[in-house]
Parts: sequence; structure tokens; C-alpha cells
Amino acid sequence: MPVFYVGQHESQRTVPVSDRVLNQARDSGYDMVTTPVTTPHFHSNVLALLSNHLSQLSEGVSCSEDTPTPLIPPLNPTDTPLAPSETISQLLAVTSPWIDLASPDPLVANVSRQVFNMEVQYAAFCGVGNVIVQGPQLMHGTAHASGLTQYARAVLEALNAGPYLHLQILLPVYDEADQDNGDVMGSLAPFARAQYLQTAEPERKAELFDTWEAWDVIRSVCKYNSRLSVALTVPRYLPTRSLQSRWFSEAPRLLSFPASAFLKNARGYPVLTKPHQGLISHYMRLRTPPWLLLSDVGPIPGLAAPSIPVYTAEGPISPSASASATAGSLPTEPTPAEAAQIPQSDSRKHKDPTPYLSYIRHLQRNQPPRSTIERFGAGYQDYLQSPLQPLTDNLESITYEVFEKDPIKYDWYERAIAAALRDWRALDKPRSGLEVSQGADSDDYIDENSDGKGRVVIAVVGAGRGPLVTRALRAAETTGVPIELWAVEKNPNAYVVLQRHNEEDWDFQVSVVKSDMRSWAGPTLPNNTNGKVDILVSELLGSFADNELSPECLDGVQHVLSADAISIPASYTAHLTPIAAPRLHADIRGRAATDPLAWETPYVVMLHQIDYLSTTASSSSSSPDKDDSAAVPDVQTAWRFAHPLRAPVLQQSQTRRGGSAAGGGGGAVGGDGANEHNARFCRLRFCCREPGVLHGLAGYFETVLYEGSEATVELSTNPVTMAAKSRDMISWFPIFFPLKTPIHLPAASELEVSMWRQTDDRKVWYEWMVEAFVTIGDAGNSNSATSPATAQPASAPPEKENSAKPAKRRNDPTDYLTVPPTQLTIRTFPPRNHD
Repeated sequence: MPVFYVGQHESQRTVPVSDRVLNQARDSGYDMVTTPVTTPHFHSNVLALLSNHLSQLSEGVSCSEDTPTPLIPPLNPTDTPLAPSETISQLLAVTSPWIDLASPDPLVANVSRQVFNMEVQYAAFCGVGNVIVQGPQLMHGTAHASGLTQYARAVLEALNAGPYLHLQILLPVYDEADQDNGDVMGSLAPFARAQYLQTAEPERKAELFDTWEAWDVIRSVCKYNSRLSVALTVPRYLPTRSLQSRWFSEAPRLLSFPASAFLKNARGYPVLTKPHQGLISHYMRLRTPPWLLLSDVGPIPGLAAPSIPVYTAEGPISPSASASATAGSLPTEPTPAEAAQIPQSDSRKHKDPTPYLSYIRHLQRNQPPRSTIERFGAGYQDYLQSPLQPLTDNLESITYEVFEKDPIKYDWYERAIAAALRDWRALDKPRSGLEVSQGADSDDYIDENSDGKGRVVIAVVGAGRGPLVTRALRAAETTGVPIELWAVEKNPNAYVVLQRHNEEDWDFQVSVVKSDMRSWAGPTLPNNTNGKVDILVSELLGSFADNELSPECLDGVQHVLSADAISIPASYTAHLTPIAAPRLHADIRGRAATDPLAWETPYVVMLHQIDYLSTTASSSSSSPDKDDSAAVPDVQTAWRFAHPLRAPVLQQSQTRRGGSAAGGGGGAVGGDGANEHNARFCRLRFCCREPGVLHGLAGYFETVLYEGSEATVELSTNPVTMAAKSRDMISWFPIFFPLKTPIHLPAASELEVSMWRQTDDRKVWYEWMVEAFVTIGDAGNSNSATSPATAQPASAPPEKENSAKPAKRRNDPTDYLTVPPTQLTIRTFPPRNHD
């Protein structure tokens, strides 16, 4: 059962949060309580100070340009309920919601900033670990977000108030029409002067992604600080799935549920709608799930009448519970005398003074079970790992063990091998293996499945600890086709395990060879010559299909294949899609401080808290244009590899090896060019309907293990096809290609991704470039602007000039305009990335 950390918040808390109040809240079932940093007394003093200053300016007593901004006096004991204590770290401090850090009036913004700094600094001094900060007010008259950068700058400075202080920016999921921070009692926003509220811009209505775009500005100014996170106020009516997905990728630290977010059921108890319940379940599957904050759902029970026992989400508690909590003894039942004081009418009608909390605990107890992938990936979500390089490194036993736990992959391999054997027999293909009795000792067994046509030779290359060997033996037993099985492994430690399996489990039916597959001469015949292999089985695929050098390895062992040989897998494709991954971007920023190659490394990662920037409507949706329709990511194919390699290609590769004149002028990026047939390039175009920020590219793969007369056996990590091809497969996580500088994408923008797989015969690496196009002209106006816009590349390799590039214009063949709309181009050139 997941753990829900639930807090209680009152926007108008009337009593200071003392140790007694905190203990009473715990007894009631809450895990945390919020507390204001300052008191109404301090609020009144600030209002009086600001009012007097404005009065002087309006009466002409002083000139606004010559009058200094009023200074807020330091806090005194009557201004704040906080003080250092042993329990202070268990509270969530809340800054004053009546300040307006984003005010376009510099006077209001300055006073607000003084108050904000005082509160944050004093909270950090007292030992508070988490401070909730009211988000910026975006609309001031006709001015929209005019003070947002000032707000972000204030937050950046506040992060320096304490090295252990965490700030949560409290924002609504979206701007509701009736929502206005100026409605807060005593807000400073109405004090903004008229000349700062009117702009030349036309009146602008709130848009769906406004609050998210405000958050993007704040965290960008704060450079993705790990101590800054977002807190969301969940509304009664949830927005479209695209906005929900965007907020999910932002790793909210807290979800606030006001009383207005709940409905009343037939019995009058508060409940959440099914979409709200699904939202909570979705967030609670994160590696670091957010806290839940119940806002203004009623006071903490028992404070008004401490002598009366009350019922809570966990049952009745006695008045002595608070006192005994610190001693470690918590009575869960009232004494007989205390029980007699409980009014009978109350016990029948209102047994629970915390119905909202009780409902949340009910949801906690009834969370749906985790899927196979979620159980396996617990702790791996959004955890960056460098890709394995089994060709260079010898893997540890624990690494093999993790792969062998996959419930799908090896079953599918067994199906593929069995299908290949059945087709081999049905097509009556020649077999490269001899009968057991031919050249064998007299005490060797005779295969009872022998049909006098020899045996099919199967070689498992890169056998590891032998799971594919076991599956090949099972497939032969199931189909009744006699086989000769070879296991080739270069890892000397795994080679020992294979020998032990051959003795204890495989009854010496396997020939185990210690060798790099590329150096293996093939099966050894009785006359000490080398034979051929009919079916080559391997599991060399990486998260991006070819990133663990499967093409190079299989090309190197192809010389042992017979004329009719097949490879399992037969082919594989790499796939890409753009994603927003702020958490991964922040993690890589942290690594870059000590690792200069942090931005040049593709990472294997179990992508979870991300948002797909390019989506298409679900095929099950009747209306693709509906905002709330289910959407699937637009994952496109980058390139493909197939095995065995065609003979002319392999022959040309051999010709180029060594640098002979017949091999041409060498490789394009170095070397002889012998491996250039494994170089690849793709250029993909993605449409992004909603605004967003591109942090990198997510990579996946699909593979056809075997395509025969019975069926096609496939594996996939592509989120679009994985459920149909290999549901619950856990052997591979996706790969992430990061961008050092995120690219902001307005709505209805277009991305073009160029990617290269490069090789110089000694190593293989990837290069990628992203271009973003945004239409800034009016497609319905033939007089739209034609002057090219320019953009500075975020980063460029040394060999390219780091200068502004003119924007490209895209001509639509269906466009009847003589002048196409102008396009804004943004380029990112990461340096070469090696694998």
C-alpha cells in the first residue's frame, strides 16, 4: 500500500501552531500542518505603512521620484508565531498570500519583496525546511505577466536564504475565470496605481497553459534549482489531459485539495470524482510521490473543546492523547468516563470530524495494484544510467540476473526459435550438423528425434549465463527437430557458469566456447575443420537498438553462417520522439558540475515523469480534435538494421578494410570506411500542438525476432506498440538524448530532428540536431512580414561558426499566398556523443 503524507492547511488559522496543536493534528490523522510566518498584526502594520505613503504621494506632499520607498521594520515577537523549536522542522511555513511580488507597480512590488525576504529569512533561521510561496498574479488590469520576471528574481534570491530551505511555488493547475489574488483580504494588489495597470496591448484572456508557462519562467530563471518545486491547487474541474500530463512531468512536491474540489455523495460525505481519484493514483506511483494538503476543510478537531473525546479517521481518541503522544503511548480508545461524555446524537450522526481526511485515507487503502513494470522498476524511475558496453566491459553476474527476470523476453525468444525450427523442417532446408552417430564414440547417445537428415546448428553468441541456451534446448524438444547447439561467450566469468550449467542442467548437450564472437571460426567438425551455423541467436540489442554495437558484432560473426542461415533477431529499428523532462534536465545540470561530458552522454532511463511534446489523437477517439481525447506520442522510425547482411555489402566492407586503393578514399569521418555501411542518418518532423519546453529526445526500439509462416515474433519498447508486441517486458529501459539548452516551443510549433550514427572503424557515436519552427506571420494576411528572424545557436561544435542563422521559410504547396509566413528557427548543436 502506498504511503500518503497528508497535511492540514487553514488560510485563516486563528491559533499559533504549538506543540500541542501539532500533536492534536497527528492524533487526528494528519502528518503535517502549515503555519503562517507572520501574524495579522504584522499585516496591519504593512498596510498602514503603504497607505500612508500613497496618501502622501496623492496629496502632493512629496514627489514619487524623490520619496524613498517605505522600509518595513524588522520583525518582533508580535509579528510572527514562529520560534526555533524541536518540532519546527515538521511544519510547512506559508508566506503571506496578500503580497504581490509580480505587481507592475514598483512600489507595491518593492514592499512585497521586503515582506517576502523577511519571512523566508526568518523561517530559514528558525529551522523550517519547506516554505510554500503563493504563485504570481498574472493579470493586473490589461497587463499580463508584466512582473513575472521580477517575481522569479525574488524567488531566486530567496533560495539563497538558507542552504537547506526548499521552496514550493503554489499555483493553480490553470487560471480559472473567477480566480483573482486581489480578492485575498488585505491584498496589496489593489494598491497598484492606475498608470501601471494600463498598457497599449489589447485585453488578453487567460489561456489554458498560462500558469504552466509562468512556472517555466520561474524555474528557468532559478536554473532548475533542486530546492525549488511546484505545488498545485487541484480544481473541481480537471483540465485537458495534455495539461495534466505537462504538470505531471514537472514533479510537483505538493498537491493542495481545497474543499471546493470535493463533491458530496448521497450520504453527504465529501468525495472526489473518478478523474480526481485517477490523478492521485497516477502521482502516487512516482518514485517521490507528492504530499497531499487538505486546505480549508475544517479546523483540527479537539482544539475548541479539549475535554471532549473526538472520532477521527483512525477511530476515537481521548483528550489525553496529545499529552501521551510525546511519551510514546497513544491511547486509541477513550476511557469509560470519557466515553460517557460523548453525546449519543453526535455518535450517530457525525462520528468523524475529519471526513475529508477519512476519504483520503480510504483512497490510500484502495489504491490499484502496481503493474509488473512498476514493481520491477521501483526505484529506477527517472534514474539516469550510462548505457552498458558489453563489448568493452565484462558484465557482473547481478546484471545478468536482472535481465533474466524478464517474464516476456525469453518466452518470445523461445517462440521465435521454435518457429524457425519448424519452418526449417517444413521447407526441408539443408542442415549443417551431422548425426550424433557420425564420428561419435560408441557410448554416445543416439538422438531419438533424428530423421537422418542431420541436425540444425544453432549458435547462441554472447550467451551470458545461458538463458537463451536453455530456451533453445526447450524449443528443440518442443518441435522435435534435432539440433547441435553452441554457446559462445567472451566473458571469462560467465564462461565458468556456462560450463557448470552444461554439466548440471544441459547434460553436455551444448558445446561451450570462450571467444569473442567476431573471432570465432565456427563449429568444430570431427576432422578439425570448421562447419557452419544455421540459426544465429543473440541478445545484443540496446535501448536504442544498435547502441550496444549489435550491427558490428553480428557483421563480425556472419562468416560462420551457412547459405540459408537466419538470424534471431532478423531486424530492428530505432525510434525517436521529443519530450519534456525537467527532472532529468535538472539531474544532468547537477552532474555537469563535475562531469564535463554530462551533456554529451545518452542515458538509459526508465522514463516516467515526462511529457510527450508531439502527440496524435488515439485511434479509439471519435473526434481527434477534442481537447480531452486520449493522445498517444508521435514516435517515429529513425533507421533500421537487418541480418544477415547482404553479401555485396559485406564484400565491399572487406575490400575497404586495410585502406587499399580498391577501397576508395577512406571513411567520411575517419578510418578506412570498412564500417561505414553501419552509419545512419535520419531527419524527422514533429508537430507540437501545445506550448512546451524540449529537454531532449526519447529513444526506443522495435525488433522482429523471426518472421515465418506461422507468425511474426516481435519485441518492442516503443510506448505505442509495446502493449501489442511485448507487454510487461522489462529488460530494456528507453534512452534519453539530452539538450544542454532547453528549447521553448510555443503552441502549434514544428520540430525537425536530425540524427546521425557515425563511425570511424574504431568507435561509434551519435550526433543530433534539433530545429524548431514557429509561424509568426498571419496566414490569412497576404501582407505578412517577410523579414527573416534570427536565433543564436544554443551550442555549436568547434568546426561550425557560432553565429546567428537566418530563419527558414517553409512553403506549403497548398498555400495560395505569394508571401509565405516568416519562420523562427532555433538550433541546438550538441557535441559528438560517443558510445
